[in-house]
Amino acid sequence: MKNLLLILFILSGYSSFAQGDLAFEKDNFPNDKDGFKEARYHLKEGDKIFDEGNNSYMNLALPFYEKAYAFNPNNAELNYKLGVCYLYSPVKRKCLEYFEKSYALNPSYDSYNIEYLLARGYHLNEKWDLAIAAYEKQLVVLRNQNASREEFAVIEKNLEEAKNGKEISKEKVRVWIDNLGPNINSSSPEYAPLISTDESILIITARRENTVGGMKDAIDNLPYEDLYISYNKGGIWSPLQNLGEDVNSTGHDASSGLSPDGKMLFVFRGTAKGGGDVFMSEIDGDEWSKPRALGKYINTNYHESAVALSYDGNELFFISDKEGGIGGKDIYTSRWNAQKEDWNEAQNLGATVNSAYDEDGVFLHPDGKTLYFSSKGHNSIGGNDIFYSEKVNGIWTKPVNIGYPINTPDDDVFFVVAADGRTAYYSSIRDEGYGEKDIYRISFLGPEKEPVLNTEEQLLVGSEEKNPELALQPEVKVRTSRMVLLKGLVLDDKTSQPVSAAIDLIDNSTSEVLATFKSNAALGEYLVSLPAGRNYGLNFNADGYLFNSMNFNLPDTAVFKELYKVVRLKKILIGESIVLRNVFYDYNMSTVRSESEAELDRLKELLIENPTIKVEISGHTDNVGGDKYNQELSEARAKSVVDYLVQKGIPASRMIYVGYGKQVPMATNDTPEGRQENRRTEFKIIE
Repeated sequence: MKNLLLILFILSGYSSFAQGDLAFEKDNFPNDKDGFKEARYHLKEGDKIFDEGNNSYMNLALPFYEKAYAFNPNNAELNYKLGVCYLYSPVKRKCLEYFEKSYALNPSYDSYNIEYLLARGYHLNEKWDLAIAAYEKQLVVLRNQNASREEFAVIEKNLEEAKNGKEISKEKVRVWIDNLGPNINSSSPEYAPLISTDESILIITARRENTVGGMKDAIDNLPYEDLYISYNKGGIWSPLQNLGEDVNSTGHDASSGLSPDGKMLFVFRGTAKGGGDVFMSEIDGDEWSKPRALGKYINTNYHESAVALSYDGNELFFISDKEGGIGGKDIYTSRWNAQKEDWNEAQNLGATVNSAYDEDGVFLHPDGKTLYFSSKGHNSIGGNDIFYSEKVNGIWTKPVNIGYPINTPDDDVFFVVAADGRTAYYSSIRDEGYGEKDIYRISFLGPEKEPVLNTEEQLLVGSEEKNPELALQPEVKVRTSRMVLLKGLVLDDKTSQPVSAAIDLIDNSTSEVLATFKSNAALGEYLVSLPAGRNYGLNFNADGYLFNSMNFNLPDTAVFKELYKVVRLKKILIGESIVLRNVFYDYNMSTVRSESEAELDRLKELLIENPTIKVEISGHTDNVGGDKYNQELSEARAKSVVDYLVQKGIPASRMIYVGYGKQVPMATNDTPEGRQENRRTEFKIIE
């Protein structure tokens, strides 16, 4: 009964257009023959495009139809065609006003499709009940016409999406959605944002007049896509700069993915056969390399587009519509083969994540456990919606719709999240925008705090009297990521000039080198993502320098933290020393633990590479305990390191061991953090 009433409301609503269907005939406009002639010209020009039936550039007819509409807005056919053109334009929701008016002027015009088109308009404008009623009415039309199973499937999918929208929109996600402003957005389309994990750089796709080559696409008459970059300067994004000929070609170049540290850029380029391939460019100093195509297990004869790289660089997620998938476009994953220096054969991510429809815009958060992507399947509320899936015990969980109003009935694609998990970026078409698609920043606010009464009285909404017993629940925490974001500079210890260093990320529990990164040669900058749940060692090394190490032992429960550390590398000179921060001992014991092997093996390599130096290995303690005990423990620990190196082939004559106990602190002993820093093993060049 409810849906029947809605349908009656829909039909009765059209009576507000009581103008009558006015045909484009000269007899109807006897007093404006010139205006009629011009309007007819624009109508015919629009029809040339419309009649081709290509949805991809149907919106190109809009300028012609709008000029004809300005002359005669009361023609059912023109309103219908304007509605169709807007339905296939970037501003789809504008279709509704024209479909409604067309129906009001002449309900019999294209009676077979008009109910469906009206439903689409209601759907895109989030008028859920009206959309549901109109879809259901269209199903009745299809049954009466003995329509095909394919036609039924389309309407049933739309109906399901409208019902999803009605439910999901009841509980809005608390977010701020802010336009990034004129430094980033313009009257041209800007979309597909990419960010480094720390939000220091932003790379997007835009179709601006200063495109490399200066050419326009013959289909939509817009400039070819190019990649542009902006830098975060104290919270303000700098004006976009074209990445230039090093990255952009004279054809279409679109942003596909960015490594978490911002040093590896993936570029999408279309192919002559209608497919698409992914290329990779790396930054060296302040210059990007020429993009080179990924291997045969990524690029195929089909369409490969969006890419996401894991925090350690060893796993690649990408979108492909190649044969053998679960739906149209699917998410695939490939592991890096270090021996072959190429990607292994890709595997479909499976039916839990991939739907029977299209997936797109894949993004892996640097926590290594949260995969964001867009999908037309699952419980989408229309078009592509943004979903996320979490990896639990090695298995990707059922995708979750990220919610309304981030997701809309239109396409929502290319969603990237900063390291803290509280900010994200995407492109959207909104009323407050500068043109077509703009880039927006999303700030997640978390659940709203609910009012709580300290008595059993009910809070009367709108009451003039303030209740002194009203309190607020404790602050509701926003869901954040579990990881550490480590960034900083690598500098020469004496000159403070930038150093190009290799940074080995090591799992101390297995001594496995998880990944190797590089600091920027021109600036010395580095950025490393450390997901919770591992004991990490980091080793900074460069030719002619002693290595420098760090340790981060992160439990599964570790909360997000961003750290900035300047690493100063010392030349291999007599008198220079380093702290071995990844050498570990059990409590009150001197035996080197297995987690120390990667660090000690790096020390072994340093001694092999510099066969003339002699070194002192020294042990140090805090001030807890007696002097004699501390001296003996520190000496025994230093000896354990020497013994390990001797077992690995380093002559004992090149090393001495010394225990200093608490005599040489490097920090205060008044705090737990200071005492921890004082408990250490050092390495010093003595000859």
